[in-house]
Amino acid sequence: MKTDTVQTIENPVSTRSEGQYTFSTGWLNSLLKHAALLLLAFVMLYPVLWMIASSFRPENEIFGTISVIPTNITFDNYKSGWNFFGDMKFSTFFINSFTIATLAVVGNLVTTSMAGYAFARLSFKWKSLWFGLMLGSIMLPFHVQLIPQYIMFLKFGWVDTFVPLVLPKFLAVDSFFVFLMVQFMRTLPMELEEAAQMDGASYFRRYSQIILPLSVPVLATTAVFTFIFAYNDYLTALLYLTNIDKMTVQQGLRLFLDSGGGTSAFGGLFAMSVLSLVPVFLLYLVSQRLLVRGIATTGFK
Repeated sequence: MKTDTVQTIENPVSTRSEGQYTFSTGWLNSLLKHAALLLLAFVMLYPVLWMIASSFRPENEIFGTISVIPTNITFDNYKSGWNFFGDMKFSTFFINSFTIATLAVVGNLVTTSMAGYAFARLSFKWKSLWFGLMLGSIMLPFHVQLIPQYIMFLKFGWVDTFVPLVLPKFLAVDSFFVFLMVQFMRTLPMELEEAAQMDGASYFRRYSQIILPLSVPVLATTAVFTFIFAYNDYLTALLYLTNIDKMTVQQGLRLFLDSGGGTSAFGGLFAMSVLSLVPVFLLYLVSQRLLVRGIATTGFK
């Protein structure tokens, strides 16, 4: 009896000590993992943090420190950067970029959704062949098309206008977004469209009143990515836009390094760079839920 009592008392003690050991080890591992992730995140974000801090530093202190916390805070860089081009404010570049990006979003939403609906729901001759060619165009490097496109737009007299940057979006040339639309629309129940067809609904009515309302996540994904790609596009704008009053934000930032007189404009450059990040950051925050849902339901999860 005494032996049994001793064993009964010893077992809980042994179990409790093992539990405490496991808890402390797991807590330590979790702490080390989080510390490593925070360190890695800081390394990745350091250039952006340094740029933001430098936008609030005086011009002569920008390259004198690697700290991400400014000591002598000033807003002169934002004022000088906004008024750097004299009578023309930096807002002109923002208006141009927003105009191009907005038209690109509208064009992509209309044409890619229509093309996606055709490939996902309609039956027509050589459908698989055209779909395969469309997917093959995704692998075609963009730079291969630059010279032929430039010659064509030059013959049309559209160089130094917004047309070369916007018109292709209204022709469903972004095959990646067409593929997203097809993958999403294939998951929608056919019974809804069949019921509408029995009621006499046309193809366009089924597309506009049934498919589009159910495709909000993939439409939001297309809109967000199209806006970001068009807003950040530097190469195409550099190729077709020459007058300063038609240039985009990315070209405007480049002009800070082309200033004459040997004066440095890095303060204004960093300040306007910070402002240029705000629209994309806000757009991502607003549409984050729809963006994740759209990607997760198009075969990429």
